Amino acid sequence: MTTGLWDHETFIANLREVGGRAYHDKHPFHVAMNEGRLSPEALRGWVANRFYYQRNIPVKDAAILSNCPQREVRRVWIQRVIDHDGSLGNEGGIEAWLRLGEACELSHDELIQDRYVQPGVRFAVDAYVNFARTQPWPLAIASSLTELFAPDLMAARLAAFEKFYTWIERAGLDYFRRRVTQARRDSDEALAVTLEYCNTPELQRDAIRAIEFKCDVLWSMLDSIHHAYGTPNR
Repeated sequence: MTTGLWDHETFIANLREVGGRAYHDKHPFHVAMNEGRLSPEALRGWVANRFYYQRNIPVKDAAILSNCPQREVRRVWIQRVIDHDGSLGNEGGIEAWLRLGEACELSHDELIQDRYVQPGVRFAVDAYVNFARTQPWPLAIASSLTELFAPDLMAARLAAFEKFYTWIERAGLDYFRRRVTQARRDSDEALAVTLEYCNTPELQRDAIRAIEFKCDVLWSMLDSIHHAYGTPNR
């Protein structure tokens, strides 16, 4: 890896290389989920634990906003908080995930009270929020670039749920449907910010490490979920 400043094409290629080798779509639990091999109990466990991540996304993004001195960046980034928390008359992603839980026969209280959250999931998500609070804001934004790989993941996940997990009401899958589009918009915005503000060799290398860290967070979450709910049957 060169020590000089990468041009944008090389920088983007290096960011994408991380996802090609480390994104959580390759985790055995995620592969099993997309192949329809999860039991209802295991799928509910994933939904319940993933909700802890979902509810902390706007907390993470608010931390980035609080550290960012650039008004034009804040005006773009604040939409992420609204997307997840919702606004008056507009359901957000957290509410959509609660409806997914209900479709999986998980109650609102079970999710809100974190009744099934595994310690490893809590640790990983809290580490991600802490990263956003304590690291330079361009690197916190770079860590979100796992969204580069999310639209394809969401489309595959939606197809798998509709094909294999027919016991889940289709209306409960609305979160996945909306994120196919939102994740593409979000990744374009985050990439533009990263390219503009990670503008030294050091910041570019740190941005690569930031997206690697985020991949580790997502992978560690699945490790904990996999450990809790066992290895699916083939």
